[in-house]
Amino acid sequence: MALPNPSPEKGNVSTKKKTVTQKFLDLIERGGNKFPDVLTLFAIITAIILISSWIASTLGVSAINPATNERLDAVNLLNGDGIRRIMTEMVNNFVSFPPLGLVLVVMLGVGLAESTGLVSSFMRRIVFAAPQKLILPTIVLIAILGNAAADAAVIVLPPIAALIYYTLGKNPIVGLVAAYAAVAGGFSANLIITSLDVLLAGFTESSAQIIDPSYKANPAMNFYFVFASTFVLLPITVWITNKVVEPRLGALPVSTVMDDQKTELSRAEKKGLRFATITVAVFSILIALTIIPENGILRNQETGAIMDSPFMSSLVAIMFLFFFLPALAYGIGAKTIKSDKDVASHLTKAMSGMGYYIVLTFIAAQMITYFAWSNLGAILSIKGAEWLQNIGLVGLPLLIGFILLSALINLLVASSSAKWAILGPVFVPMLMILGFSPEFTQLAYRIGDSITNMITPMLAYFAIILTFAKKYDPKMGVGTLISALLPYSLAFMVFWILLFTVWYLLGLPIGPDAYIRFN
Repeated sequence: MALPNPSPEKGNVSTKKKTVTQKFLDLIERGGNKFPDVLTLFAIITAIILISSWIASTLGVSAINPATNERLDAVNLLNGDGIRRIMTEMVNNFVSFPPLGLVLVVMLGVGLAESTGLVSSFMRRIVFAAPQKLILPTIVLIAILGNAAADAAVIVLPPIAALIYYTLGKNPIVGLVAAYAAVAGGFSANLIITSLDVLLAGFTESSAQIIDPSYKANPAMNFYFVFASTFVLLPITVWITNKVVEPRLGALPVSTVMDDQKTELSRAEKKGLRFATITVAVFSILIALTIIPENGILRNQETGAIMDSPFMSSLVAIMFLFFFLPALAYGIGAKTIKSDKDVASHLTKAMSGMGYYIVLTFIAAQMITYFAWSNLGAILSIKGAEWLQNIGLVGLPLLIGFILLSALINLLVASSSAKWAILGPVFVPMLMILGFSPEFTQLAYRIGDSITNMITPMLAYFAIILTFAKKYDPKMGVGTLISALLPYSLAFMVFWILLFTVWYLLGLPIGPDAYIRFN
């Protein structure tokens, strides 16, 4: 049974009178696509950072780090010391860049699953048996919950969502951007406590102790709000995808339409799926045995905790094996793998499409590292915080202003912990003096930190999504991608701030023993 061949004009907004929103997105797309290739763009930004470091250093630009009271001076990267550092650490910047290893390792497993046919068979088994109306909500929910796996979720979920849409004969880039928006933009929404809760709580505690030395942070301090946010972002993401993004991107490009896509599984494919299912079950049991017992080998051997443990540090390795082992079993069962040479061939095929990403990572690694070396990111963050403090906003307007400032800074400094290490010591004590709890200040920061995650090129995974999008549309540009993601960012900003405002006006607790006001 072949899927219907979608018409290229179906859903194309160019045949209808464009709304103001569509015209605005068209402007973003045209402007963005006029930029050079992202490789060249990142190289240009790198050059701007280097020149800016020289100018800022010459002008004596500096700021006081509120966390340490130390003076941060702009560092000139174009003097003798800077050039020597650039030349001697260039290779290390590249090989130690965290997304490089994370992506390549996980994509070995995902790529093998795709190359052997496991993904296609699994998707056809699940997708065509389920009501299509539930497919997108399921993708979005899994993506939001998947941020508990941190980097692994950003790497794995968007390409899988693209494959689901591809299998359905829809534009795979729609699935790609929906999943990426949910997992990156919804980074402060979940139904469980994640490693981010633990990480931020430590910075919040040290910041609050500037005012109250006895203050102790609870990692679950934002849990009620974060839990509720999941059910706000889920329908918003689905609605934006169906009503804005999918009509805008249009139908599946003609060059990638699957005219002969099968929906029925062959006997060999069913056997392969049985082998893969058994492998997943066995692997899941083995992983459970490493964390469920109190002395599990992947628990923290000193405290017995799971959040701060080898298990959390092993998520990328676990994700790799979770795909690699079932893919191997599927290949044996479906006879797409008949020898070790077939395994090598499939793995090589799986990685052959990552060349662009590797080149892009090299340039991105240098760009982000130079920005950190120059201290420009930290200085801009501190100056922005001081400005917001000095303009005299109070109460809810101050908190919303802080959310928007965090969102703006996130476009420059993507690391959540790095920004909070700088902003926390400024805003947590300031708002405590004004009567707001450290928990509520952290919550405001988390909203701002999340809403621009999906549109900032400074988040290394933006380059990954662009690479995946080019797989389906080689002409995909930065402008087209950002214009597809921007509606999610704007919608998240509006509705998350509305939820925050309602929570504030009702005075609801934001977590266990965590309230809006500081007592």
